[in-house]
Amino acid sequence: MNEKEVESLIKLLDDPDTEISRHVEDKLLSYGNEVIGYLENAWSQSLDTLLQERIENLVHKIQFQNVKRELELWHIGGSFDLLQGMLIINKYQYPDLDEQKIINQIEDIKRDIWMQMIYEMSSVEKVKLINHIFYGAYGFSGNTTNHQDPQNSYLSQVLESKKGNQILLAVIYSIIAQKLDIPIYGVNLPQHFILAYVDENPSEDLGASQNTFENSILFYINAFNKGFIFGRKDVDAFLKQLNLKPLNHFYEPCSHTEIIQRVLRNLISAYEKLSAVEKVAELEELLSIFPEAR
Repeated sequence: MNEKEVESLIKLLDDPDTEISRHVEDKLLSYGNEVIGYLENAWSQSLDTLLQERIENLVHKIQFQNVKRELELWHIGGSFDLLQGMLIINKYQYPDLDEQKIINQIEDIKRDIWMQMIYEMSSVEKVKLINHIFYGAYGFSGNTTNHQDPQNSYLSQVLESKKGNQILLAVIYSIIAQKLDIPIYGVNLPQHFILAYVDENPSEDLGASQNTFENSILFYINAFNKGFIFGRKDVDAFLKQLNLKPLNHFYEPCSHTEIIQRVLRNLISAYEKLSAVEKVAELEELLSIFPEAR
């Protein structure tokens, strides 16, 4: 990349000829991350509001390209690491995110739970311990006063404020549990998101007509309600209230891609309410990465 060429191109960003400015923008976009430093430097030295605005838009486009590329690679690579997927979504709004800080915050909570764990604990006792540390010691809770705030869907903000929506609290809860080898996974319920505690040692003599997951799930957890434990009949009642058929996938752990899709849909809904049209369009573009979206 030629430094003088880049600087010359930046000066042409505010050209009154829209065709020239668009061509210049496309050329700068092709450089990707390498050009951001030059753009930020030009912004700080300029008093031209039009140029500053175009630089801001261009930097955002480059950062959005990065997020989209990372999310595509995460999906193509098998979507194995849920935390990584959540970090990518976080970078949509916070491109300069300190990923290691987030990882350390989660590790701190995990360590505090681990230090109080006893080997022979039952599944319910393990959940009660997680609840004690997660909600009691760290003070996490559902954001009931401003539930539609998009900040409720960004991992860094939820870890900072200790308030989030159903899915973000459940995601953090399940990531910590799985790091402790506790089999707690997300369940993609309509209008809600819950957790399932899966039996670590399911019986091998299940009847052929019985559903495997139905028999391997010990109980469910409501991360939005301080880790409240409940059973399958409560899920039945909830679905009945919504006039929905009790389909299997409403009871079973969902995939990481389904969780990321749900987070993206929450963000789309939140920004629609704020009339943030451009953000809605970009998030829908990210959602389109997953063609299998149910």
